[in-house]
Amino acid sequence: MEKAKQLVVLITKGIDHELSSVALVIACGGITSGQGVSLFLTSSGVDLIRKRGTSMTEVRPLDPLAEMIADFQTRGGQIWACPPCVKSRGYEEADLIDGVEIVGASKLHGAILDGAETLSF
Repeated sequence: MEKAKQLVVLITKGIDHELSSVALVIACGGITSGQGVSLFLTSSGVDLIRKRGTSMTEVRPLDPLAEMIADFQTRGGQIWACPPCVKSRGYEEADLIDGVEIVGASKLHGAILDGAETLSF
Protein backbone atom coordinates (compact mmCIF):
# COMPACT_ATOMS: atom_id res chain seq x y z
CA MET A 1 0.00 0.00 0.00
CA GLU A 2 1.32 3.43 -0.94
CA LYS A 3 2.06 5.84 1.89
CA ALA A 4 -0.46 8.66 2.22
CA LYS A 5 0.81 11.97 0.94
CA GLN A 6 1.43 14.66 3.52
CA LEU A 7 0.22 18.25 3.45
CA VAL A 8 1.22 21.14 5.70
CA VAL A 9 -1.07 24.17 5.68
CA LEU A 10 0.69 27.32 6.89
CA ILE A 11 -1.79 29.78 8.40
CA THR A 12 -0.79 33.37 9.11
CA LYS A 13 -4.30 34.83 9.37
CA GLY A 14 -6.23 34.90 12.62
CA ILE A 15 -9.77 35.08 13.87
CA ASP A 16 -10.33 38.38 12.09
CA HIS A 17 -9.84 37.01 8.57
CA GLU A 18 -11.91 34.67 6.41
CA LEU A 19 -8.78 33.02 5.01
CA SER A 20 -8.37 31.18 8.31
CA SER A 21 -11.71 29.46 7.66
CA VAL A 22 -10.77 28.73 4.03
CA ALA A 23 -7.49 27.18 5.20
CA LEU A 24 -9.38 24.88 7.59
CA VAL A 25 -11.82 23.81 4.86
CA ILE A 26 -8.87 22.86 2.65
CA ALA A 27 -7.05 21.11 5.52
CA CYS A 28 -10.13 19.04 6.38
CA GLY A 29 -10.57 18.25 2.68
CA GLY A 30 -7.02 16.94 2.62
CA ILE A 31 -7.82 14.54 5.44
CA THR A 32 -10.97 13.45 3.62
CA SER A 33 -8.88 12.69 0.53
CA GLY A 34 -6.56 10.46 2.55
CA GLN A 35 -3.67 12.84 3.17
CA GLY A 36 -1.94 13.29 6.48
CA VAL A 37 -2.43 16.98 7.26
CA SER A 38 -0.72 19.34 9.69
CA LEU A 39 -1.35 23.01 10.35
CA PHE A 40 1.59 25.30 11.10
CA LEU A 41 0.30 28.51 12.69
CA THR A 42 2.38 31.70 12.66
CA SER A 43 1.74 35.39 13.27
CA SER A 44 -1.91 36.05 14.12
CA GLY A 45 -2.71 32.48 13.05
CA VAL A 46 -1.86 31.38 16.60
CA ASP A 47 -4.97 33.26 17.80
CA LEU A 48 -7.01 30.46 16.19
CA ILE A 49 -5.90 27.98 18.82
CA ARG A 50 -6.36 30.18 21.86
CA LYS A 51 -9.10 28.73 24.04
CA ARG A 52 -12.41 30.38 23.10
CA GLY A 53 -10.67 32.28 20.28
CA THR A 54 -12.27 30.24 17.54
CA SER A 55 -15.75 30.82 18.94
CA MET A 56 -15.42 34.40 17.62
CA THR A 57 -15.22 33.38 13.96
CA GLU A 58 -17.79 32.05 11.55
CA VAL A 59 -17.68 32.78 7.85
CA ARG A 60 -21.07 31.86 6.44
CA PRO A 61 -21.89 29.55 4.76
CA LEU A 62 -18.88 27.68 6.19
CA ASP A 63 -19.08 25.84 9.49
CA PRO A 64 -17.94 27.74 12.58
CA LEU A 65 -14.16 27.72 12.91
CA ALA A 66 -14.30 25.98 16.29
CA GLU A 67 -16.22 23.07 14.72
CA MET A 68 -13.77 22.80 11.82
CA ILE A 69 -10.76 22.71 14.15
CA ALA A 70 -12.41 20.06 16.36
CA ASP A 71 -13.24 17.98 13.27
CA PHE A 72 -9.69 18.40 11.97
CA GLN A 73 -8.19 17.15 15.23
CA THR A 74 -10.70 14.32 15.67
CA ARG A 75 -9.76 12.98 12.24
CA GLY A 76 -6.03 12.97 13.03
CA GLY A 77 -4.89 16.42 11.94
CA GLN A 78 -1.91 17.85 13.80
CA ILE A 79 -1.64 21.47 14.88
CA TRP A 80 1.76 23.10 15.34
CA ALA A 81 2.25 26.63 16.70
CA CYS A 82 5.26 28.91 16.23
CA PRO A 83 6.97 29.46 19.62
CA PRO A 84 7.90 33.15 19.14
CA CYS A 85 4.40 33.91 17.82
CA VAL A 86 2.81 32.27 20.86
CA LYS A 87 5.18 34.02 23.24
CA SER A 88 4.82 37.46 21.64
CA ARG A 89 1.08 37.33 22.33
CA GLY A 90 1.63 36.41 25.97
CA TYR A 91 0.14 32.94 25.49
CA GLU A 92 1.31 29.84 27.31
CA GLU A 93 0.48 26.23 26.56
CA ALA A 94 -2.40 26.38 29.09
CA ASP A 95 -4.01 29.17 27.00
CA LEU A 96 -4.21 26.95 23.92
CA ILE A 97 -6.69 24.25 22.94
CA ASP A 98 -5.75 20.67 23.73
CA GLY A 99 -3.54 18.83 21.28
CA VAL A 100 -1.53 21.80 20.01
CA GLU A 101 2.24 21.37 19.80
CA ILE A 102 4.40 24.46 20.19
CA VAL A 103 7.22 23.65 17.77
CA GLY A 104 9.81 25.53 15.80
CA ALA A 105 10.25 25.77 12.05
CA SER A 106 12.43 22.64 12.10
CA LYS A 107 9.23 20.56 12.42
CA LEU A 108 7.87 22.22 9.27
CA HIS A 109 11.16 21.77 7.42
CA GLY A 110 11.31 18.13 8.49
CA ALA A 111 7.88 17.50 7.00
CA ILE A 112 8.90 19.21 3.76
CA LEU A 113 12.11 17.16 3.57
CA ASP A 114 9.97 14.05 4.04
CA GLY A 115 7.97 15.05 0.95
CA ALA A 116 5.07 17.09 2.35
CA GLU A 117 3.37 19.55 0.05
CA THR A 118 2.65 23.00 1.49
CA LEU A 119 -0.08 25.61 1.15
CA SER A 120 -0.01 29.05 2.72
CA PHE A 121 -2.86 31.29 3.86
